[in-house]
Amino acid sequence: MELNRDILQARSFINNEWIGHSTTNVLSVTNKFDLNVIATIPYADASEVQFAISNSVQGFQTYSKYSAKERHDFLLKIRDGLQLEREKFINLIVSEAGKPVDYAKAEIERSLMVLQLAAEEAMRISGEVVAMDYGIGAGKSAFTKRVPIGPVLAISPFNFPLNLALHKIAPALAAGCSVILKPSPFTPLTALALASLCKRVGLPPGVLNVVVCRNEEAELMLKDDRIKMLSFTGSADVGWSLKAKAGKKKVVLELGGNAAVIVDRTADLDEASKMIAFGSYNYSGQVCISVQRIFVDHSIFDQFIEKFKIAVSELKMGSPVEEGVTIGPIIDRNHLERLQTWINEARIKGAQVVFGGDIIDLNHNLFAPTLLTNTQEDMKIVSEEAFGPIAIIEKVQYFDEVIRVINRSRYGLQAGLYTNQISQMKYAHEHLEVGALIINGIPGFRVDSMPYGGVKDSGLGREGLRYAIEEMTEPRLLVY
Repeated sequence: MELNRDILQARSFINNEWIGHSTTNVLSVTNKFDLNVIATIPYADASEVQFAISNSVQGFQTYSKYSAKERHDFLLKIRDGLQLEREKFINLIVSEAGKPVDYAKAEIERSLMVLQLAAEEAMRISGEVVAMDYGIGAGKSAFTKRVPIGPVLAISPFNFPLNLALHKIAPALAAGCSVILKPSPFTPLTALALASLCKRVGLPPGVLNVVVCRNEEAELMLKDDRIKMLSFTGSADVGWSLKAKAGKKKVVLELGGNAAVIVDRTADLDEASKMIAFGSYNYSGQVCISVQRIFVDHSIFDQFIEKFKIAVSELKMGSPVEEGVTIGPIIDRNHLERLQTWINEARIKGAQVVFGGDIIDLNHNLFAPTLLTNTQEDMKIVSEEAFGPIAIIEKVQYFDEVIRVINRSRYGLQAGLYTNQISQMKYAHEHLEVGALIINGIPGFRVDSMPYGGVKDSGLGREGLRYAIEEMTEPRLLVY
């Protein structure tokens, strides 16, 4: 799979210009399967970061005055441009994110939908009539309109380098905000290609800036009072640390999890086993709502696990450029070795490896799809976010007890429940401490318009176009 060099820009994008002069302080971006260097990007220094901040402020002053129809039209132009260049973006995502090509194609389709939904939402941002015709408000009328919050600092992860960046950029553009995007250092090229596309469709200077910088320079943006909001997607520890440093600005955090799924005795085991296998190992589990914990009713446990093994055996592992591959490379060597360390720790503490459990190709960062049982809640592979092709499976005696087990996690993003009992559905919805419960589906289910986010250490606030726009705007009241 050859990369299209015409959309590759190996410098930061600030004020519709390509900025970056360092030849020594650079980021090397690699193909995640063959580990070859794709591009070398100069890290933005402190002065270039300040340039991005000042131009984002100026871009906001201009763009915030654009009409809803003008914002709508820009978003559709970006959508149409992405549709024309979809193959180029697919190649980039496969190469720098190591994402299987079928999944990369799905990411493009979702990104197109995000832009479409954002354009639609731009046309219906509205406030509310406020009832106050009583007491000292007698004879008064009041209503709110929503106004853009200001320049937004967006920090996006590697696993959806286009779609998760657009979950911040698209609602900001719909709302009338400017954006500075700091992409993951693993996958900056997709974000820079998006910036190039935005420039070509005429987005004004300063409205979107993509800054490739180290964490020290990113903190300059985080702490600058001219930036009015932080929208971060990534690990819990990093996210909460950033919030502590963000000062007075608004913060939305979309963080990780160790998603659980329950299979009760009334479930369709053929469907559940196939979907949970896919949800556990797709993209090597590098999704924050990948299935990590599986709890199965004791009466069907043996039957389920045999079906699950068959379903996993049908998943294809290998180069992400190959059609039909589900399990590709881990993003880098450090993550690969961390997974091995966590599994070894679990083995020492008594966990049983049902299958997998080891690195199988160090030259291509491939880790075997792994299933553990007889685990304990204090094992890292259970209590922390694995972000790898690893799941644990345990028997369930009592439904209410497994709900308590799931809730003891510090995370609460999404959960799944396979059941045909409405009483189980109602009980789980009432008692599970998660942002969303998916019935007869895996926790990895997401429609881009739905309110998406978690509780506890899994996040703060919600994404999904309408909900993100609410986060990026403020109500301004008029009383007369």
